[in-house]
Amino acid sequence: MDCVFCAIAAGRLPTHLLYEDEHFLVLLDIYPLRPAHVLIVAREHAPRLLDLSVDTRERLLACADKIAKALQWAGYGRHGINLLINDGPAANQHVPHLHLHLIPRERGDLVGLLWRALTRFLPFGRDRLQARLEREAEQLKNALKLES
Repeated sequence: MDCVFCAIAAGRLPTHLLYEDEHFLVLLDIYPLRPAHVLIVAREHAPRLLDLSVDTRERLLACADKIAKALQWAGYGRHGINLLINDGPAANQHVPHLHLHLIPRERGDLVGLLWRALTRFLPFGRDRLQARLEREAEQLKNALKLES
């Protein structure tokens, strides 16, 4: 099975890769709901959580913990981080390959988050967003080096 995340893992599509190990790729969401919205993508192609191997499933939260600490070290999500898995099409899963969203939150950001949820796939401001993603990628890579 080949999908966008499998293509990224194989190096056939560009991404803002922050971290990788034998089980996961960690990258910035290209349609972020909030600044520094990160995806933890399983290397193995598994459409849903229960399709993941037990070993990978057991390591998912440890990886999320590492990434959440780096996000906070870099100044994102000081007041909270949503961990979200859209598990299946009815749960709003757009790519049928298991991935965990880490969405940094701040107090009072709900209106902006909801607006972004409604407009995130529109083509407005993509150049500005791309520049922001590049800055965030550098910040988070540095935070991950310090966290290790």
